[in-house]
Amino acid sequence: MGSASSPPSAVIVGASSGIGEALARRLADEGWSLGLAARRVERLAAIVADLAAARPRQRFCLRAIDLVDQVAAIAAFEALVADLGGADLVVVSSGVGHENVALDWPPEAETVQVNVAGFTAIAVTAMRHFEGRGRGHLVGLSSLAALHGHGDAPAYGASKAYLSRYLQALRHRVAARRLSIVVTDIQAGFVDTAMAKGDGLFWVATADEAARQIAAAIRRKRPHAYVTRRWRLIAWLLRVLPDTW
Repeated sequence: MGSASSPPSAVIVGASSGIGEALARRLADEGWSLGLAARRVERLAAIVADLAAARPRQRFCLRAIDLVDQVAAIAAFEALVADLGGADLVVVSSGVGHENVALDWPPEAETVQVNVAGFTAIAVTAMRHFEGRGRGHLVGLSSLAALHGHGDAPAYGASKAYLSRYLQALRHRVAARRLSIVVTDIQAGFVDTAMAKGDGLFWVATADEAARQIAAAIRRKRPHAYVTRRWRLIAWLLRVLPDTW
């Protein structure tokens, strides 16, 4: 966390809407300085201006990051961390999801580029930063879809399974090296954002409620959390279901 004379600092990748924006607003209310990143810089600029207006002690920075281009994303992420003066917390909230009943290639390709390659690019860069300074907290936004494949959105569930397993591997790395780094896997159910698609959705949380529970998991340094918590019941069911149902 930050020193006694400065607020703690967090970078949120994917902060221009939905859970990322809601989490940024909550962390700002809790006293964090923030580096916000997303593709939509105009929207980020409006959020930063709003947050900074009443918080003179906290620092707010922004950078455009598109996870489709991993090399450029890494450079922009490193610049954002430098702008902020270092990061105590990094949250990777960016992601895409497509219903792809026709099994077309472009939606699958974009999902893999953003949710797998893009996520990994930010995660490894954040971990190198934390290992260099001897502390930190990485949070990845996964999904209950990681637990069971869905025939209408195959790449989405597979990409989230990758994200969760990658975070697990990083926790093993941290434990083996006895590092003061926390790695948190957030597996979310349905949240009322542009990503929530389809009919008959249930237990749909607001982005604000999801952000509240994610912030609580961050404070408690949890390795894993379901959002909202009631989804742990569905998680148990998904683990015992047969391969096809």
